[in-house]
Amino acid sequence: MAQSAIAPVVNEQERTALAKRAAVASLVGTAVEWYDYFIFSTASALVFGDLFFPNEDDPIMGTLSAFAVFGVGFLARPLGGIVFGHFGDKVGRKAALVTTLMMMGGSTFLIGLIPTTGQIGVLAPILLVLMRLIQGFGVGGEWGGASLVAVEYAPADKRGAYGSFPQIGNAVGLVLSTAVFALVSMLPEDQLFSWGWRLPFLLSAVLIAVGLFIRFRLTETPAFQAAQEELEQQSAEQAKERMPIAELFRRFKRPLLLAMGMRLGEAVFGYIILTIGLTFAENYTDIPRTHVLVASSVAAAFAIYTYYFFGKLSDRIGRRAVFILGSVAGLIVIFPFFWILDADALVLTYVIYTVAYAIGVGAVYGVEPAFFAELFSTKTRYTGLSLSAQIPSVLIGLWPLASTALLAATDGDPWPIALITVVCLLIGLVCAVLAPETNKADMTRVGAPTEEAR
Repeated sequence: MAQSAIAPVVNEQERTALAKRAAVASLVGTAVEWYDYFIFSTASALVFGDLFFPNEDDPIMGTLSAFAVFGVGFLARPLGGIVFGHFGDKVGRKAALVTTLMMMGGSTFLIGLIPTTGQIGVLAPILLVLMRLIQGFGVGGEWGGASLVAVEYAPADKRGAYGSFPQIGNAVGLVLSTAVFALVSMLPEDQLFSWGWRLPFLLSAVLIAVGLFIRFRLTETPAFQAAQEELEQQSAEQAKERMPIAELFRRFKRPLLLAMGMRLGEAVFGYIILTIGLTFAENYTDIPRTHVLVASSVAAAFAIYTYYFFGKLSDRIGRRAVFILGSVAGLIVIFPFFWILDADALVLTYVIYTVAYAIGVGAVYGVEPAFFAELFSTKTRYTGLSLSAQIPSVLIGLWPLASTALLAATDGDPWPIALITVVCLLIGLVCAVLAPETNKADMTRVGAPTEEAR
């Protein structure tokens, strides 16, 4: 068996200090990862169509092609979730997290160096697709591991609060990425398309170095150590372990399906604010793109607080109640979101972005790490958490492409997009209603599902 990465925690004060360090490590690493991720999605909406898929007759077709590449990364996510989930459940959380960050960060930096189609022809989009596949494979195991490090270290009555830290990292990454792109988007168009777009990708090298430094100092979680020790004490026959993914599908099918449904509703709604709103505003409204990027940054800045607030609230009133609250908020704001953009209402754009993201997305996304982690046992938790997020990603990754195609087909009418989002939010809402309340679940169990998780 693998040896423990740290000495056993001897008192509550030490446990609290380690929990805080783990939460910060999750936050910083996830901020780096999502910075990388968001600059790709923003570049897809703004520049990749012209640079890698030029179409002078119909520029929206170039954007469609760019979003197709964006979606390719999602196809690699489930495979990354399986590989790194297995690695994290069998070997440990730390090694998996360091590897995912290096893959994600390295591919992002290299995107900033890729020549464009005008320079090297068809090889340019091929290289872009390759880097995107590596990104997707890395992110497939990233979120699950970062969430586990925060949740498994947390005190039992604060798992929702601590589990919100990787989600806060998401908001920090969004603030950084949109702020950087808001700055470079103010360059003259010839400079933006020649060298300005590369800066956000190349600047990621600094953030990657910081993230790796913190993650190398990370330690294994008490829950993983306890699971290893329990397995060591069992007889050889008892200790014979199935592969985590086999154990997951044998014992935890229902929790996995419920978590996938909740993730689908949250992510489809989230991408309306993060990517699709920008595409709609850029192509079918008179709102300057810089204002949309700044509105996203302002909304994400508020979400830094609301993620923690809703995570902490779920420790008091339960994960389900908070998730349901966020789903209902999303259902209320989705149509007004597009009405306001379509009306070119600049001030209201800032308001609706903030409400939709900080409250609608904030409530559902803020509780997911603790909620999903508590559904699975320690030796399947990395795999279960990763696949809960990444299997729906195959559909979610096609969402920007599909929504852009719908906008092109309807000449900018957003109602089909809003309607599809409502359906997905309802799926997430129903799954949350059917899911067990988990905030009292035993996080140290090794194999058997608890009554809450059945």
